[in-house]
Amino acid sequence: MLFLETKTQETQDTGLDEKNLRSYQDRRYVNNAETAGYVLNHWARGFNIGKYQNRFIFDVLLINFNYLALLDAVGGIWDVINDTIIGVVVDQTRTRWGKFRPYLIGFQIPMTLIACFYWFMPFIFSGTGERDLTKFAAYFAFSVITETAGTFTDISLTGLLSTLTPNPVERTRLITQANVLAIGSNVPELLMGLLLDLVNNKVLNWKLRNLFLGFGLFTNFASAAATLFFFLKSKERVMQSIERPSIVQGLKSIVTNKPILYITLSEFLAGFSISTSSSDYFIDVLGSATLQTVVGIPGGFFTYSSYAAIGSLRRRFSTRSLWIFEDLWTNMCAIGIFGIGIVNGNYKKRKAMIPTFMIFECLEMMVYAIRKVIPAELYNEAMDYCEWKNGYRTEAMTGVARGLITKLQRIANNTVKNLIMGKIGYEQGRMIGTQDERTKFWMFAMSTGIPAITGTLGVIPKFLYPLTGKKRDQMYEELMARRNSMSAAVADADPEELARLAKKQLAGDFDTMFDQEQKE
Repeated sequence: MLFLETKTQETQDTGLDEKNLRSYQDRRYVNNAETAGYVLNHWARGFNIGKYQNRFIFDVLLINFNYLALLDAVGGIWDVINDTIIGVVVDQTRTRWGKFRPYLIGFQIPMTLIACFYWFMPFIFSGTGERDLTKFAAYFAFSVITETAGTFTDISLTGLLSTLTPNPVERTRLITQANVLAIGSNVPELLMGLLLDLVNNKVLNWKLRNLFLGFGLFTNFASAAATLFFFLKSKERVMQSIERPSIVQGLKSIVTNKPILYITLSEFLAGFSISTSSSDYFIDVLGSATLQTVVGIPGGFFTYSSYAAIGSLRRRFSTRSLWIFEDLWTNMCAIGIFGIGIVNGNYKKRKAMIPTFMIFECLEMMVYAIRKVIPAELYNEAMDYCEWKNGYRTEAMTGVARGLITKLQRIANNTVKNLIMGKIGYEQGRMIGTQDERTKFWMFAMSTGIPAITGTLGVIPKFLYPLTGKKRDQMYEELMARRNSMSAAVADADPEELARLAKKQLAGDFDTMFDQEQKE
C-alpha cells in the first residue's frame, strides 16, 4: 500500500550526524520504582467496571434518556468554560514539585471519596422512578463536580506523561511496558459480566445495586491507591520555560503546532462516529454479558504477540503509516462483523455470531499494540514539537484546545445517542433479551458497522501528518542541544544567564541562543 512508507525511504539524506542523531536514544531517565508506578497507573485506569456504566444508569439508578441528553448539553457548556480556565491555570503553574504533580496529588484523595457517592445513589434514592427530579439534580451536581476536578487531573496527567523523560525511545518503551504488564486490570470487568448474567438469569438472588456497590467501591479505592503511588514516585524531567508563557503565546503555540492540528482534526472527524456500547448488544440481544468475554479469549493471544512485533514494525515502517493502517484495519473488522450479522438475521443467533466475533477479534487484536502505542507517542512528539518551535511547552492549553473541539462534538453526539436510544424503542428496566426486534437490530448495528462507517473520515488527516522522517530527527537533535544548554545554565545558577535564556526562549530566538555553547 502506498501509505506504508518505510523508515529507509523516509529518513534518507537527512544530512545529520548519525552519532548525534542517536545520542538521545541511549540514556535512561526513569528508574525501576517509577517504571513500576507507571505500569500501576496504567493498570489502575483499566481497573474498573465502567464498561457496565450504561447498565447501572439504565437499570439500577434509572435516569431518563431525555434527562441524560439535557445533562450532556448543559453540562457540556460548563465543560467548555472550565476547560479554558483550567488550561491557563495549569500552564501558568511553576512549583518546586513540578507543573502537574501538585494537581494530581492534591485531587486524588478528595475525588476518591466523592466518587463513592455515585455508587450509593441507588440506596439514597431508593424507590424513585426514572423521572425523579431530586435524584437527577444530585446526579447532575455530582457530574459537574467530578468533571471539573477531572479536567484538572486529566490535563495534568497527560502533561506529566509527556515530561517523564526527554528520550522518545524511552517513552515508547514505557508505553509498551505499561500495556503489556498491566495484567489483571480487566478482572473486575470480567467478574462483573459473569455475575450480571447470574443475577439476571435468577441463578443468584442478589440485588443489582448491591453488586454494583461492592465492585464500584473496591475498584475505586484500589485504583486510587495505585495511581497515588505513581504520582508520588514520578518526576517531571522535561524542563519548562523559566518564564511563564502568556495566554497569547499559549494560543499561538496551538495554532503553529501542525502535528496537534492534524491529530485533533483526525479525532474530530472520527468523532462523528455514532455508536452504543457493545456490551449492551451482548446483554440485550445475545442475552449474556459473559459471551463478550468468551469471544475475546482467542484474540488475547494476538494481543500480546502484537506487542512483540511493535519494535520491528516501528523500525520498518513510519509512525504515520502504522497510524493509518491500524485505523483502516480496525474499521474493516467491524464492517465484516456487521456484514455477516445482517445476513438471515444472524445478529440474533449465538451459533453464528460467537465464531464470527472470535475470528474478527483475532484479526483486530493483531494491531492492538499499534492502537495503544502509536497515538500516545504521536501526542508526546507533538508536545516536543511545541517546545522546538516556540521555546516553551504548553501541554495544558494544547490539551484544552484539542479537547474542546472533540468535547463539543462528543456533547452533541452523546445528546443525539441518548435520544436515539429512546427512538429505537429501548425500554429501561426490562429483563435481558426482551427488547423489541427492531431495537435489537439497531443495537447490533450501532455497535459494529455504523460506528465504523460514520467515523471513516478520521483517517484522512493521518495521511497529512507532517512530523516524520528527517524533520523529526532534526527536531530531537536540536532539542537535545537546547535542553543541555538550559540544564547547564540552571546548574550554574547564574541569574543573568537564566534571564537571557528565558527571554530568548519566549521570543523564539534560537539562532543565537547557543552560540557560546557551540564556540566552546
